[in-house]
Amino acid sequence: MITPAFDLSQDANYLILSIRVPYTRTSEFDLFIDGTDFKFYAEPYFLRLTLPGRIVEDGREKAKFDIDKGLFTLRVPKETAGEHFEGLQMLTSLLAPKGSRSAKPLVEDLSAGDDEEDDEEEFDWQVEQEMYMESSEEELRALQKYGFGNQRSGVFARLQEELSDVIDIMNPEGTTAAERRQARLEAEAASFSPDHYLADLFEDDEVKGLLKFRPWWTKLSPSTEQEGEAAVSFTDDEKEQLRKFTNRSYLLDKTSRHHAWLSLVDVLLAYSYEMRSTEGEHNVESPWTIRKLSGTLCWLETYSSLQEVLVSFARRVLCYPLYRHFALVSAAIRDTTKIFQSGKACVLKCLLDIHKVFRENDPAYILNDLYVTDYCIWIQRVKSKKVTAFAAMLQKASLQKKDLELELEELEDAATMVVEEEEEGDKEQGASRSAAISRGDSSGASSDSSCSSSGSSDESEESEAEGQVCTESNQGGGGGGETSKDNPLQPQPTSAASPIPQEPTSTVSSAERKVDALPSASEDTRQLIQELGERVVEELKISQDSSYKAGRDRSQLSTAEAKTGATSGKSSGGTFLELSPRRNPLLIVHTQDDPDDSDFIS
Repeated sequence: MITPAFDLSQDANYLILSIRVPYTRTSEFDLFIDGTDFKFYAEPYFLRLTLPGRIVEDGREKAKFDIDKGLFTLRVPKETAGEHFEGLQMLTSLLAPKGSRSAKPLVEDLSAGDDEEDDEEEFDWQVEQEMYMESSEEELRALQKYGFGNQRSGVFARLQEELSDVIDIMNPEGTTAAERRQARLEAEAASFSPDHYLADLFEDDEVKGLLKFRPWWTKLSPSTEQEGEAAVSFTDDEKEQLRKFTNRSYLLDKTSRHHAWLSLVDVLLAYSYEMRSTEGEHNVESPWTIRKLSGTLCWLETYSSLQEVLVSFARRVLCYPLYRHFALVSAAIRDTTKIFQSGKACVLKCLLDIHKVFRENDPAYILNDLYVTDYCIWIQRVKSKKVTAFAAMLQKASLQKKDLELELEELEDAATMVVEEEEEGDKEQGASRSAAISRGDSSGASSDSSCSSSGSSDESEESEAEGQVCTESNQGGGGGGETSKDNPLQPQPTSAASPIPQEPTSTVSSAERKVDALPSASEDTRQLIQELGERVVEELKISQDSSYKAGRDRSQLSTAEAKTGATSGKSSGGTFLELSPRRNPLLIVHTQDDPDDSDFIS
């Protein structure tokens, strides 16, 4: 028989059943209604449901069949009008046969038919074989328990190749719960990276974007059927998966139930973080992220308090994933609280999503067998008030950075001090650089101004000095050597009485007469030439020491040596000139033969 796809809904007076039975005959429908028991048969389909409330067959029932869609719709009246049937979306629990709610476990026939086709992949017939020895009850008791409700053992004994890809503990069968926890804490401490944590703390642009994301459960509207819960709808694939689950009963004592609730919170916290970090779009890293952030799935951890769950989850968020920020931990806790507040249908939908993520990843599917499938079946039978009560407890829980024992506060304080010092240093460097630039600009401007004024003064001084040379030549006859120094190639008359060549005394007076005779010469021009002459007199210093030895031939003194001596101002003895190193742009040239026609100013 084939179990058909079906869906249940209700109003105040009727239970509505929608059953999809394509390719069947409309004349072969059989119905059986008796209180909480409902049976439907249409070859080759058979459906048996155990309902959460009682229905009656009193003639008010109505049936409709859509041939095109192959959809059979049945409206059956409730025995008590206005009664709310709880858990109509929990399809797996509805498929349970009558009386199966007892503690007696079900027996499943897993035998396969003899006519199954061989696998398409070629099998290695030469593989080494080992005889499998069934473990005795004493040996099984010695093995450590894990899985949903700590009811499984010996699973990884035959899955050594997949072990490292699924969990982080190497020997789960022989490791106690205390040893697993100690190993987990040590691995987390070794994996914690202060640099990565601080980088996400101070460069948190991407984290801020993730914090703005709203998962699908935050957009749910309140349920019209169940007060205090959200209206959750399941996709066809999710409904199909619920029908595929084999209904089971679980023998859980009080301690095991407590552990099961805490492990469920741990798994949903990891799922909430993964949904936010990927903004609701699963990727190839999603199985790893969910598994790695859950101590239950990764280390087969067994928690004894809600605070232990929160601390373990927060530590793993700050050690392993791409985004390691404490704000994401707080956001995941709020998201998980919202999931529980929305009711067990929302919890079931999240578990089905996790089941799909693991189902499509090899070998993460093993975690479905150990935990997720059992949670999907178990949560359907849990009372809604327990889910909401656990949500209230989770909402009151608090978590601080100091609880993680990773020295986060000290690390942040030290990093903040370093950042502040760097900012102060940058400000000081900026101020110094600005001040230096300002000083450079002002000094450059003053230098340009001084250079301009200095250049003007130099030119004025040099012009005045040249004029004074001419005046001295006219007055004393001994200053004409300056003209010779500035023009070393010009032939000059010599005198035996003085080692310095002299010009006739009429040179300066002739130049002055010539200047006066120029039509463009003004009073200012004549005054400027006189001032230049006076300044040159002040700068020329003639030492009175005897200058040259008596036997030295004056003709051997070249014009270049005379210029060198005058420029350096140094001599072993005798009379010498100390001239200003500036070059005079104003030069008065006089020709001895015809002073009136050849005097000019250049």
